[in-house]
Amino acid sequence: MRLVIAECQVDYVGRLTAHLPRARRLLLIKSDGSVSVHADDRAYKPLNWMSPPCWLVETEPETPEAPQLWVVTNKAGEELQITIFGVEHDSSHELGLDPGLIKDGVEAHLQELLAEHVETLGSGYSLVRREYMTAIGPVDLLCRDADGVSVAVEIKRRGEIDGVEQLTRYLELMNRDPLLAPVQGVFAAQQIKPQAKTLANDRGIRCVTLDYDKLRGTESTEFKLF
Repeated sequence: MRLVIAECQVDYVGRLTAHLPRARRLLLIKSDGSVSVHADDRAYKPLNWMSPPCWLVETEPETPEAPQLWVVTNKAGEELQITIFGVEHDSSHELGLDPGLIKDGVEAHLQELLAEHVETLGSGYSLVRREYMTAIGPVDLLCRDADGVSVAVEIKRRGEIDGVEQLTRYLELMNRDPLLAPVQGVFAAQQIKPQAKTLANDRGIRCVTLDYDKLRGTESTEFKLF
């Protein structure tokens, strides 16, 4: 991972346009190719970013006084243009292979139950394997639908935007594999926030709300007429 603290201006040019005025910011360049721009607030969420696959080109300034330009381009031709007026810090660090997120008991059990009852996702679904490994971590479930199309399933107890982003990164990598592509995405959770559902729908990812008790075979304690 490369960490750069710089005074910069950022412009996003693509389906939408966005502008960040000149200010001091943290730039993160990760080994997967992603580039993100951070301020000293907003917790983990960047001000702007480019997800992989993307490519960074750093152009040298024509004169010592001129700013440097970074251009990050994705496969759709969208650009993150970072104009750097001064660099205060620039360092690279090898973090090594990350073991991945250890899920809590409910989330891990949801994965196990859904693997046993994969037809919950749709008629004709079959399980290929649990914890399908990619270059950036394991996908919870790799399945095939009734037509034999590959489906990557990310499972959360509570579905939020970062879970959709995680699944998006998995899909981008898996769709480069000709033995798997095309790969569809399913975001499954007990609760899914409206913002996460909107983002998932925009990216062609299907959302599924899971009933934990039903998957466990537990009858509801509520009174029923029939």
